[in-house]
Amino acid sequence: MPIRVVVFDLDDTLAESKSPISGDMGEALADLLEKVSVCIISGGRFEQFKSQVLERLPGRTRSAGLHLMPTCGTRYLRISNGVWSEVYSDDLTVEQKREIVAALEASARKLGLWEDDAKVTGPRIEDRGSQITYSALGQLAPVAQKRNWDPSGSKRELLRGRAAEMLPASEVRAGGSTSIDVTRPGIDKAYGTLKLMEMLSVGPDELLFVGDRLEPGGNDYPVIRLGVMCRPVKGPMETLLHIRDLMATIS
Repeated sequence: MPIRVVVFDLDDTLAESKSPISGDMGEALADLLEKVSVCIISGGRFEQFKSQVLERLPGRTRSAGLHLMPTCGTRYLRISNGVWSEVYSDDLTVEQKREIVAALEASARKLGLWEDDAKVTGPRIEDRGSQITYSALGQLAPVAQKRNWDPSGSKRELLRGRAAEMLPASEVRAGGSTSIDVTRPGIDKAYGTLKLMEMLSVGPDELLFVGDRLEPGGNDYPVIRLGVMCRPVKGPMETLLHIRDLMATIS
């Protein structure tokens, strides 16, 4: 079956962490949207999608074929009459948010991963409505600083494991290079991708997922269990090359 939908992770797949996509990436996505539907799914909020992607796409972009799934697919937005509107949102309750925030802070402090305020730039724990995200160095920390904090991923896995023990009724995942994402149970990128497949009437052999965290424990890994085609990448440059190769195979 031909590919009808391509789903991309955002940070470290389409763009560097919390950074805008390049001009070349914007042009490549616009070209791809001429042939297939494109979905972007990430742990970030819609505002990040807007600044990192939407504001960087060329004017010729066929936005009607673009699907956005912020906060790991707990939200889904489509454009209608020039406005991005929510199709659904699986928000956490006030009580759930309070419990999650307390557990993340307690876990980080216990493990010595609650950094001094002087090392943190931007929000350390962010309420994204349907997701709570802990960023060890803050949301606005420089990309290089984030990469150097936990290059092996061992700190995140320790924190994820401890927080998961304290939050048995929640889904706890290692997110970006310094972050932990917490949502309702059973909600991950597989959940969002499956919802997309159902809404677009697309089978697993008609969808391709591209992400940088497809290894066991990564926040893209759950998608593998859906049986869809998956392409691991190591950064935006590799993604760009893959899009160009893919374009040559799509009629």
